[in-house]
Amino acid sequence: MDIFEKRLSNLGPLGIHADATDGYFMFPKLEGEIGSRMKFRGKECLIWSLNNYLGLANHPEVRQVDAEAAARWGLAAPMGARMMSGQTVYHEQLERELAAFVYKESAYLLNFGYQGMVSIIDQMVDRNDVIVYDSDAHACIIDGMRLHIGKRFVYPHNNMEKLRVQLERASKLTQQTGGGILVITEGVYGMSGNLGNLKEIVELKKEFDFRLLVDDAHGFGTMGPNGRGSHENMNVVDGVDLYFATFAKAMASIGAFVAGNADIIKYLRFTLRSQIYAKSLPMPFVIGALKRLDMIRSRPEFREKLWTIVHALQKGLREDGFNIGTTQSPVTPVLFNGDIPEATQLTYDLRENYSIFCSIVTYPVVPKGVLMLRLIPTAAHTLDDVTYTIKAFKEISVKLASGKYNTHVMADISK
Repeated sequence: MDIFEKRLSNLGPLGIHADATDGYFMFPKLEGEIGSRMKFRGKECLIWSLNNYLGLANHPEVRQVDAEAAARWGLAAPMGARMMSGQTVYHEQLERELAAFVYKESAYLLNFGYQGMVSIIDQMVDRNDVIVYDSDAHACIIDGMRLHIGKRFVYPHNNMEKLRVQLERASKLTQQTGGGILVITEGVYGMSGNLGNLKEIVELKKEFDFRLLVDDAHGFGTMGPNGRGSHENMNVVDGVDLYFATFAKAMASIGAFVAGNADIIKYLRFTLRSQIYAKSLPMPFVIGALKRLDMIRSRPEFREKLWTIVHALQKGLREDGFNIGTTQSPVTPVLFNGDIPEATQLTYDLRENYSIFCSIVTYPVVPKGVLMLRLIPTAAHTLDDVTYTIKAFKEISVKLASGKYNTHVMADISK
């Protein structure tokens, strides 16, 4: 069979809906300045779908530094991969400051979070090693493990008894192969808002010999008394062997980093294929990251404002009877009973009649019969935004329960 014909015969669970949803439910275009209000299809909406946790994306000081860096260096500098010709004192400065901020000896910059995590996993294990991971792992972790030709064992999300069972299996196997064990978890799970059980996982190191890699994309800058991450929040800094975070959330930019002891970071510097064979992170992103890190470090009011909005939103939703799961982070899922057609009607109603834009999540990310509206509160939101949103959610929940979204015919979204 022709390879194009083969691919086009199975468009996948999202692609099969492309003609009906492209530009509205998938690949929607938000326009205007990044913030709590942007335009969707020409209409201003209250936006709850951006990971701009600290509101730095459009902060005047950040914008100024970004603009000055772009004017001074352009987007080409430095030219080439860091190992060959793309190294600068600013890249090194950012790595030192990031390492100090997350309480690690050393750090290494990554061009992208997704690409970086895939490459880290690829370099940390060989055929004799075993990966043990949480079932709710992010797609970048799953894709990294696909490169692993050894064994990998999964445990149900945050289930420490099952993790123990898998560590026992992995220990027996590595005794035969002479390999090691890498446990991978997340600090904050981006869909549910749950925290990884870092404290209990670290405690298991007393019984089992393994190294711990934590993806803290949603925890960096938001969690802990100083915003240094989930490991600070749970007081397990020393138990986390490799700490990974991205600039795409709290820092509202592009890039990522991995931090750990100096020896292992040195090893990764000389082996990470995604960095060795890729152009260096452009200077404006490096200079911009230095500015953003300084603001996270020295301006706690951004994090305090974020948590004011988080607490108000989550408290209000719970008090009005909404199911927001077991979130312990800014990520706020709101769970309803319903199917995919109802999800489209409900989302359309929110966007067109309430001017609220948030992400809708359906099967297979959540179980069949469950709909999830995922809200990302930020420091750019206001308490009035929270009040309005909860009021709107109360109204749509009544419509959903009454069956209105089963009968209502959605207007044309192709225009």
